Amino acid sequence: MKHRCPICKTPTDSGEHAEFPFCSERCRLHDLGNWASEKYVVSDPVFDMNELETGTEPGSKKAPDEDEDFKGFRTPDDTIH
Repeated sequence: MKHRCPICKTPTDSGEHAEFPFCSERCRLHDLGNWASEKYVVSDPVFDMNELETGTEPGSKKAPDEDEDFKGFRTPDDTIH
């Protein structure tokens, strides 16, 4: 697959460059440094923190006590002694 290095814009090829999509280890490390120094950031959160706290998605119904696919299986509380 042909592509251009995201750092220096040199043409790269996945068949020729082990560092693909980068042209060299130098460019790969430069890109890693950009992420580490927060020069690159994800602009929007992937999920809403409120959804994580409540465990539900907005507008979704309350989950049933037991999932139909897992009826009869032990739950984590069912410890064998």
